[in-house]
Amino acid sequence: MKVFDTGLSGVLLLEPARFADARGFFSESWNSRTLAQRGIEIDFVQDNHSFSREMGTVRGLHFQSPPHAQAKLVRCGRGCLFDVAVDIRRGSPTYGKWVGFDLSFDNGRQLLIPSGFLHGFVTRAPDTEIIYKCTDYYAPDCDGAVRFDDPDLAIDWGLAGEAILSDKDRAAPLMADFQSPFLYEADA
Repeated sequence: MKVFDTGLSGVLLLEPARFADARGFFSESWNSRTLAQRGIEIDFVQDNHSFSREMGTVRGLHFQSPPHAQAKLVRCGRGCLFDVAVDIRRGSPTYGKWVGFDLSFDNGRQLLIPSGFLHGFVTRAPDTEIIYKCTDYYAPDCDGAVRFDDPDLAIDWGLAGEAILSDKDRAAPLMADFQSPFLYEADA
């Protein structure tokens, strides 16, 4: 598995090897022992699977606050999506900065997003599925969001038309009206 830094501390792009033949391919999408050898030690407790019927569906920007903060490992099971992580750790030198990557069934890439980051995506193809692992269980009282189209974030979602949003995402606050529950801790 190839592991790439992204410009935001802790956010990593993973490219699992694919072994193909006439039948298709095999890929190991996660192996704790292999990744621990590369300094990535993380325990997942919940897997989620999301399906978006329409291209241009935006989900996010979401987070789960302490004491149930979640790190996520995100991949695309079918279709294609643009996946985004935004640093919301108060005091971080990259606070409010974002990275985004195309994740697709075809490229097999995964994005590892630690707690302390917003997460969101836009579908680039109809009938797109996103599959992600989480380090804590869903806790509705810790669930939060920030507007995906906040002008201060200036994320280029690559939308050709109007985003398809949930009521929750449409009503999310802007960064200027948001008090992050996360504090930056410099690497030792």
